[in-house]
Amino acid sequence: MLNLSNQNVDDAVWEEELQRSHKELLEPKGSRLLGRVLMAVAIVFLIILFLPWRQAIEGSGTLTTLSPQDRPQTVQNAIAGRIEHWAVREGQLVAKGDTLLTISEIKDEYFDPNLPERLREQLAAKQGNVSANAAKIQATDQQIEALQLTLRVQLEAARNRVEQARNTVSIDNADLVAVNNSYQIAQARLVRYEDGYKNGLFSLTDIESRRLKLQEDLAKVTAQRNKLLNSKQSLANAQIELANLRAKYEQDLAKTLSDRSSAVSSRASSEGEVAALRNKISNVEVRRGLYVVRAPQAGYVVRTLKAGIGETIKEGESIVTLQPDAPVLAVELYVRAMDVPLIQPGRQVRLQFDGWPAVQFSGWPSVAVGTFGGTVTVIDVVSSTNGRYRLLVRPDQHHEKDRDWPAQLRLGSGVYGWVILDSVPVWYEIWRELNGFPPSLQAEPKDTPVKATAEKK
Repeated sequence: MLNLSNQNVDDAVWEEELQRSHKELLEPKGSRLLGRVLMAVAIVFLIILFLPWRQAIEGSGTLTTLSPQDRPQTVQNAIAGRIEHWAVREGQLVAKGDTLLTISEIKDEYFDPNLPERLREQLAAKQGNVSANAAKIQATDQQIEALQLTLRVQLEAARNRVEQARNTVSIDNADLVAVNNSYQIAQARLVRYEDGYKNGLFSLTDIESRRLKLQEDLAKVTAQRNKLLNSKQSLANAQIELANLRAKYEQDLAKTLSDRSSAVSSRASSEGEVAALRNKISNVEVRRGLYVVRAPQAGYVVRTLKAGIGETIKEGESIVTLQPDAPVLAVELYVRAMDVPLIQPGRQVRLQFDGWPAVQFSGWPSVAVGTFGGTVTVIDVVSSTNGRYRLLVRPDQHHEKDRDWPAQLRLGSGVYGWVILDSVPVWYEIWRELNGFPPSLQAEPKDTPVKATAEKK
């Protein structure tokens, strides 16, 4: 390019840049400002290092309920049957006792529509049998009383006859002794008369008279002996009759008692059948009330596990999944085993629910945005399958400024939480994190998790 001008532009520009640079080097205002800024930052950083920092234990989990009865449940039918009518649809809100499903009978022993009446007729017949056996028992008792009364009379008469025979034997025995004495006296007299006859003191007629007297006394002795034997035989017969009377009474009494025992056994058997029939009648009436499956509590029908009309369902089979209405919500957080000793029931927790944007400053929970408050209620005493321990967290009822949990929360949604611990300086927290140390407590907890959980319950 041709240089047609007499002026040198490059030299002018170079001189201008040189002067400006020289001016900036001679007046270092920028470096002073930078130094002041760095000094201020250092001072602020030192101040921040001594600010209080709230330690926190992080955990994640899901939304659940504190009470088992508020968790999703399956409704089972108590008896087997065939589906006749569905009274609900999925997603419908039902009240306690509302009809969910109607079924019909499939067991042939319950097909008879008049089955309760038939069973009541059988019950009436068995009750009549019980009454008949009771009457037989009463008649047998009366018969036993009559036998006892007859026995007392007959035994008294037999004892009297035995006593009379015993008295007769005594009398005959005394008479035999008297007759025998007379015979011996007559015999002694005869001997004296014979001696006197030899001496001429008595005549032959006197001797013959004494001999006749001796023969008469001997005949009396023989007769009295026979009479005594007859009396003893009568006594033996009276005693035998008394024994026979007792034996006959015992035989009659044993037969009567056997009849009574049979009647008692028959009545007991009939009473057992009556009880069985009453139980069966009650079972039939209760079973007919189970043809309608009702909601055990108020809630939403989440899913029907059986479909269609005419489908057969088994006894105790699940047919509907029901989510109870207005459950008492709680959050289950899972934390590491090394952090469990640092947590006690009553510790405050900050929660972030899925679907609710939040910004959490774990060191300064008061400046968190979008989080919700909670309190540790339960700490499991055993670890879960993943090796972590579960915490149950309930809404913080003592913090009036904290907002309530959202009403739109659903069971099973994800939750992220921070269990708030004690305050430490920021420099200590930085040092702890750099060294990988766990959080620390200022003092040992007074209550163990097991004791605190038991007291809460």
